[in-house]
This record gives sequence, structure tokens and C-alpha cells, in this order.
Amino acid sequence: MTSGAAFPAGPGPRTVAVEASDGHRFELLACIPERPRRSLLWFPALGVAARHYLSLAEALARRDVAVFLHEWRGHGSSSLRAGREQDWGYRELLAIDLPASEAAVAAATPGLSHVSGGHSLGGQLAACRLALEPSASAELWLAGSGAPWWRAYPLRHRLALVVAGRALPWLAARAGSLPGRRIGFGGNEARGVMRDWGRTATTGHYAPPGLGDLEPGMAAAAVRIRAAVFADDWLAPESSLRHLLSKFPRAPVDVGTFDAAALGVRPDHFAWMRAPDAVAGWFSR
Repeated sequence: MTSGAAFPAGPGPRTVAVEASDGHRFELLACIPERPRRSLLWFPALGVAARHYLSLAEALARRDVAVFLHEWRGHGSSSLRAGREQDWGYRELLAIDLPASEAAVAAATPGLSHVSGGHSLGGQLAACRLALEPSASAELWLAGSGAPWWRAYPLRHRLALVVAGRALPWLAARAGSLPGRRIGFGGNEARGVMRDWGRTATTGHYAPPGLGDLEPGMAAAAVRIRAAVFADDWLAPESSLRHLLSKFPRAPVDVGTFDAAALGVRPDHFAWMRAPDAVAGWFSR
């Protein structure tokens, strides 16, 4: 449920308080143009707070897209922090938090076509959400996103994915949460999130506990997909994106590859966020 507050249109980001059905509280950041043509609910990468996508939101708002930045449980404005006493997995993110954000977006932008999308893990979970709620969005936008299955990576990176898929969930279980800032992968992440991420990394499938096999729902979805690939992004190469897209055989797909000349910055997993104009233009065309 939400506070019921509206998102006023105007130049600068707005916030609204959101409360999920289990009491988790967080805020959406929103950039609303005067005459939006559609709305976008955007999901951040693992360990990244919503505020880091404000440049993208502003670039899209200039193109008449009303953008709402979701906040992952445990980060930024979230009322929770992962630890030995607080744990959650994909079930809570997908089936509790995202419906609350979707309800806020629907209330703020009645009559608009809704798009969902995300960066990295955010794109994966946007895809998973469609399996649970096909009507959640009419389009899916992905940036630097792909399934982290080790076999979907070039040979030189496969061992790193195999090790990460097993070691990171183990470390999170031992420590109470993943100390991502210290090891250079994600943030302070819940044990359940890392367990579910590791399962996909080792098996290539999305079947989180409490939700079951999501892939039949993905296979049934006919949503249009636009996916941006970054030329030097070893964390989400095109091969990993193609594995994720293979789960949507009915979806029309458009993939765009961005190099340094197109972006004006290094075309890697995170640098594009500092100069998102080209990506925003491509998504919104």
C-alpha cells in the first residue's frame, strides 16, 4: 500500500512514501514531465540505491516518460537492512515490494501505458515479475542485464561465475549478510537474495523458493523487449542477455549495442549511468 500522495509534475525529482504489505517502508523517486506519454518503473542493480539513476530518470523525463525509481529492500530509503536478524529473498522483492511500487505508479499515472525495466539484477527481476503478473507492464527495458548463468559467459569468465555462484551465497550465510562493499560485489545483501542469485548462476534457471518455477510464465509473455548492451560489460555480456531473452520466445526483441563513441564514456557495466542520454534516447524512441 502507499501513502496515497500524488506525484506532482515538475522539473526535479519527487518522492512518495510506500509501505509494502509486510510493513517494509521505502520511497520511490519520480521524475514526471508535464505531458507524459507513458510511465516507467525502473529497478536498480544489486546493491545500488535508487538515487544513482536520477540522471537516467531526468533524461527520460525530457523525452516525455514519467519515471519512477524503485528502492530495493535493504538499500537507500528502505526501512530494513540485511543482517543476521533480517533476511529476505526474491520472493519478498517480487511478490511483496514490487506490487506496492506498481500500485503507486498506477495511482500516479492513470491511463498511461506502463513500462518496467532495470539495470543488471534489476532487469532480471523485472523479467521475473512479468512471469508472476503479465499485466504489470506493456514493455520491458533492460540495460546491462542478463542471466548470470556461468555457461552463458565467454570461456575466460566462466570460472569466475562458477566460483561466485557458490562462494557468495556461502559467505552471506556465514556472515549473516553479504559484505558486498568490502569484497567489491553488490552492497550489504541479504542471505536469501544471494542464495537465489547463486541458484541462477549455477543452474541458469529462475525458480526462487516460495515462488516456484517462473520460466513457464516468462515463456507465455508476449511483452515487447528493448535491451541495451554495453560493449565492454563483462558482467552482463550479450551472451548472458541472450540467455535471459531465450526465456521469452513469444516476445518481440530489439537489442542495441553501445560503444564509447555512442555513450561518450567507457561502455562498461556502470559508467553509462553517468552519461545515460544515448540510452534514454534509444529506449524512448
